[in-house]
Amino acid sequence: MKKLLPVILIFFFLPYSTVEAKELSQKEIYDKRMNLYKKTESVSGIPWYYVAAIDQFERSIRYVRKDLPKPNSITGYYLSPQQWAGPLNPNPNDTNPIRIDFFNGKGMDGNGDGKADKNNGEDLLFTLAKYLSQYGMNDQAFRIAIWDYYKRDQTVRSIMTNAKVYRKFNRVDLDDRAFPIPKGYNYTYKNTWGDRRGWGGRRIHEGTDIFAGYGAPVRAVGYGVVELKGWNKYGGWRVGIRDLNNTYHYYAHLNGFSKDLKIGDIVSPGQVIGSVGSSGYGPPGTSGKFPPHLHFGMYKDNGIHEWSFDPYPHLRLWERLERAKR
Repeated sequence: MKKLLPVILIFFFLPYSTVEAKELSQKEIYDKRMNLYKKTESVSGIPWYYVAAIDQFERSIRYVRKDLPKPNSITGYYLSPQQWAGPLNPNPNDTNPIRIDFFNGKGMDGNGDGKADKNNGEDLLFTLAKYLSQYGMNDQAFRIAIWDYYKRDQTVRSIMTNAKVYRKFNRVDLDDRAFPIPKGYNYTYKNTWGDRRGWGGRRIHEGTDIFAGYGAPVRAVGYGVVELKGWNKYGGWRVGIRDLNNTYHYYAHLNGFSKDLKIGDIVSPGQVIGSVGSSGYGPPGTSGKFPPHLHFGMYKDNGIHEWSFDPYPHLRLWERLERAKR
């Protein structure tokens, strides 16, 4: 029993949200997360989707950054111990709001228990909301607030994407996916990421080619916002969509776009955004230099820089999931 006692005590004093997140189903996590956002809105007046947008952005970059701890709780927003307790605070784990304020720390008590605990979701998101409240409660004020905080244009765009999607659908359980080519159309693909390309200079293939007939519908693979649309000499007519995980989806060599599709539009999984073509490798309108196919690429942004990664495993997974639904 003596040997078990330290283990029991360690488990008991672990942050509640950490243990809780590991024990909950994905649906339960979404429900608790949404409740936490709504509670933050009620005590701060900041719309929940603004808080959720930053929280989700921070969660997404923590999964791919080595200088940040991996998220292990309901919330994703992160402040270092020095930011939370104050850079000169001798106790980086301080929870006393008065001392934290004295040392110019950012941490606040969000649930009224007299503590400012950086491991408590209510305290974390209330601290975030109080920062946002200095600017206002509309999109322009929110945009300025996140620019002042992150000092990076792409980060501002990514967080605004999250806010737009959350506001439209009024929920956070938005992880559905769709394969780019719908059922009923013949297509074929293999792993072509990293292959050498010669046209336009030596470069590698940053995507997977899905060969299909001219005019086959091309669909959005997830929830997101259209960030780019138009012509590129390599990709021809192409569309770029950023999702809630701060992943940029690139659809190229299109034959055309869906009617009325424009930059800033919110899309959902399975929504048709264009059609398969063979455009590209020249000035606007160039087509037919290769067989019709969709070039599908994925790019990850970590809040500092962006890079391409292999979409093939994701395509195979989404394809299997769609077949399972049928």
